[in-house]
Amino acid sequence: MKKLTILGGLTPAQFLRDYWHKKPLLIRQAMPDFTPLLTPAALFELAQRDDVESRLITHFKQQWQVVNGPIEQLPALTQKDWTLLVQGANLHHDGADALLRQFRFIPDARLDDLMISYATDTGGVGPHFDSYDVFLLQAHGQRRWKIGATQDLTLVEDSALKILKNFTPEQEFVLEPGDMLYLPPQYTHDGSAIGECMTYSIGFRAPPFQELGEAFLRFMADSIDLPGRYADPQLAPTKHPAEISRDMLAQIADELNKVRFTKDDIAIFVGKYLSEPKANVFFESPPRPLTLVRFSTMLEKRGVVLSRKTRMLYRGKHVFINGESFVVGRADKASLMLLADQRMLDCADASNASTDVLEALYTWHEYGWITLGRNPLLSSKAQK
Repeated sequence: MKKLTILGGLTPAQFLRDYWHKKPLLIRQAMPDFTPLLTPAALFELAQRDDVESRLITHFKQQWQVVNGPIEQLPALTQKDWTLLVQGANLHHDGADALLRQFRFIPDARLDDLMISYATDTGGVGPHFDSYDVFLLQAHGQRRWKIGATQDLTLVEDSALKILKNFTPEQEFVLEPGDMLYLPPQYTHDGSAIGECMTYSIGFRAPPFQELGEAFLRFMADSIDLPGRYADPQLAPTKHPAEISRDMLAQIADELNKVRFTKDDIAIFVGKYLSEPKANVFFESPPRPLTLVRFSTMLEKRGVVLSRKTRMLYRGKHVFINGESFVVGRADKASLMLLADQRMLDCADASNASTDVLEALYTWHEYGWITLGRNPLLSSKAQK
């Protein structure tokens, strides 16, 4: 397996074996000569949008405050101790999406988003821990990181943020542009800007089992089939009218125990759950709708690309895209697996798609879930 610069010359297998979920890794020049993908001004514009999740965190006069976006006005750039966090930058910028995809040695089912942090001098979010793995890439300026395997996760009371009360750092690093720090879940850390700085956080999904359980029960509610109605034809007079009888509980328990779920049910639930876009994600249909015939012709010339916002997964005979599931045959699955893994189909692969896949692609194009790829002939002419 190929060694990766972003992993400090480790192969993905070596990184997963020795560091993932286990211990931190500092990678100097993981991305040499890295420059920010968005200017501060472009980031500030994103924070003003209502379809972008953002937060402004200030630590003025030793008081933490959090303002959720849209952020209409920011403190002065010359003022210290404030941080702007913009989640899901990959959903709105091609370069940010491409950067996130460099971490696809981790399955898409776990890959979450790219968050951009802009901070003025001494800005940060305080000592804390995350419940998921994270890569912290320095994009601009310098940031000092203090980290430690703190066992005491007691939080400061009455704080607007989840700040650790008793943080004891064990190591300290100053990251320059292109440097990156990996931290496993619940590894405590505190980052502080040295002058103006920007940090990119590549985060991973780690949903709580309680959340999964509640969502699964809601999912199964649509498939439960318990015919009949409670009845007690042998009911006898009672001396205790307020008491729930043992016979009633037994009969209801017998019926509820008929509810069963299979591995297939769990696979469908997980696929739909993990491919469901976040609440603030919206898709735009193409400005000029195409007929199926026209779409088919253009597909064979240009191929298709998944939208930055589209989440596509598969398992067995099931394909999942943006919270919907489909059962597909072996031949169709080959095309859709390729689309999910590569996040695109080139002209040749698109030309080999079956009628069913073609119709699905057309529908997804109408929804804005996929876009037609670039015409290589037009692109080459533009470059001349």
